[in-house]
Amino acid sequence: MARHRLQQQAHLAGLLLLLLLSGCAATPPLSDDANARLPARAYVTGVPFHGQRDYQCGPASLAMVLNAGGIDTGVDELIPQLFLPGREGSVQPEMLATARRHQRIGYTLEGGFEGLLSEIAAGHPVVVLQNLSLPAFPLWHYAVVIGYDRARRQLILHSGEQARMPVSFARFDATWARSGRWAMVALPPGELPAAISPARATESIAAFERLAGAEAALPAWQALVARWPASAMGWFALGNGHHGAGDPAGAAEAFRQATRLQPDLAVAWLNLGLTQAALGHPEVAASLRRAAALPGPWQSRARQALATLAP
Repeated sequence: MARHRLQQQAHLAGLLLLLLLSGCAATPPLSDDANARLPARAYVTGVPFHGQRDYQCGPASLAMVLNAGGIDTGVDELIPQLFLPGREGSVQPEMLATARRHQRIGYTLEGGFEGLLSEIAAGHPVVVLQNLSLPAFPLWHYAVVIGYDRARRQLILHSGEQARMPVSFARFDATWARSGRWAMVALPPGELPAAISPARATESIAAFERLAGAEAALPAWQALVARWPASAMGWFALGNGHHGAGDPAGAAEAFRQATRLQPDLAVAWLNLGLTQAALGHPEVAASLRRAAALPGPWQSRARQALATLAP
């Protein structure tokens, strides 16, 4: 009898823990636009599976997405770059930085659950961070989402020791929400995520450019202005990329487009004038005067450049 009561109590405790972990989990809603735009199901092929060893879900997950994108690396190579013994895991900034060290741009996603499905539909495997326990006692875990089926309301994950693991939308979102719905993709320069804003894309590409150099980042800036042609900062960044790659004519055209879109962008006028000076362009003085007339941190630099011009 006592043993039976203990079994009942253990069973009830298990049910209580399940309820606590699930919370009030519900299937995340999709907007009318997402319902019309997204296919009923999608699956990213060619994503290898690396089983997780002790606390190595970060290196394993990143290896999977890098391998899927054509980068030849393995979990053992990534562990010293990612794993923090004191934290018994990997932190998000290092996941992004390690992607950059392997010539891929790490983008953190926007758009929540719809953004996640959009990336899968676009053919991009997504690294996600989950808390598989209670908020007060977190059990952080990285996994890779590789597919979904809207009719079944399921995601397909490479997770832990299980490849192609089906998980309900509701159960996944409950654990994902505890990380602030953090997710990332690792893409080659020239390819952009489906679910990202111009500002977030600019920030991610700039971080890659600081490490890899202007020439390596140039295709990414070109892709950015192709998607968002009205982004003045995108054209300005493209101009800097062309300049760094040794293409002053391309730089001048990009800077000029930035000034057309945002006439008060002083730094674009300054860089346009400096580039025109290098090209021997007759409009150099006019561009520098525009920069010198705009208040802000670039005004004195523009005035100094004007003073060096021959009378």
